[in-house]
Amino acid sequence: MPSTDAMFPSRTSAAAAQSSQGFNTYLYQIRDLIYQIAGILQPDHRLEFLEKRCQKRMAVVNAGSLRDYYDVLTKSTNRTTELTELLNEITIGETFFFRNLPQIDALRKVILPAVVESKKRFPFSKIRLWSAGCSTGEEAYTMAILLLEESAGMLKNLKFEVLATDLNERSLEKARAGVYGDYATRNLSPYLRQKYFNADGNLLAVKDTVKSVVQFSRVNLLDDSKMMFMKNMDVIFCCNVMIYFDGAARKKVVQHYYNNLLPKSYLFLGHSESLFGINQQFRLVHFPGATAYFKSEQPAGGV
Repeated sequence: MPSTDAMFPSRTSAAAAQSSQGFNTYLYQIRDLIYQIAGILQPDHRLEFLEKRCQKRMAVVNAGSLRDYYDVLTKSTNRTTELTELLNEITIGETFFFRNLPQIDALRKVILPAVVESKKRFPFSKIRLWSAGCSTGEEAYTMAILLLEESAGMLKNLKFEVLATDLNERSLEKARAGVYGDYATRNLSPYLRQKYFNADGNLLAVKDTVKSVVQFSRVNLLDDSKMMFMKNMDVIFCCNVMIYFDGAARKKVVQHYYNNLLPKSYLFLGHSESLFGINQQFRLVHFPGATAYFKSEQPAGGV
């Protein structure tokens, strides 16, 4: 990964930025620390957001200044825990069930049948889907519901699982609980509500049959040691996650995805995301209303 000086050229004029925008030099150092650890880019226009999140944590740990807080993040005995808490503050996502219907349709109508066909050569194989950057779990549970719906049909006698990962521990706690309000569940049909959820007052709670399909865990997508264990994936959903990364971090994460996907498998990104200029090994494919990236048996472009 390039040095933080190379990734943040504005730091060469940090003093000028501090005087003109009122940002403390230690805020830039905290920004660099976040980038070094998690690959999350906080550009200049988001420094005010970062400062507010730091101030929230400073009140909790009794840090009187950004310099004191930087020392907490780098020198204190609980620095790892506090960095995790800060990352929780800046990586809050927003999602809901069956958010991207064209992607779900492509998975159900085209991709899963192809995956099932390829699995016929391996009698003990398992279908593995990965929700990378799963936030509060709606996407992962959507994938689980889809698999369960097909369990008596095309997936009959096949094992399957959904791996769901995120950097934000608070989001993962909510995901594991599986209790959602009107906003998150607004796209659910009455049939799906009755079959896969229990009423919990004004909320809906995911049934254990759905939870049993999903494994939640905290994973830093830039952590090589963790990513090495995410092997043999058939489909990866990583929607609206890489917008937090700069070019170098995106290339590293996408290479991890490519290495962890099986041949003839797919990567889905968010509507505004693309692999243009990031990776040439995947092949862009089009579905009605959606696109995905396909890993063939032979790398695209002769790579």
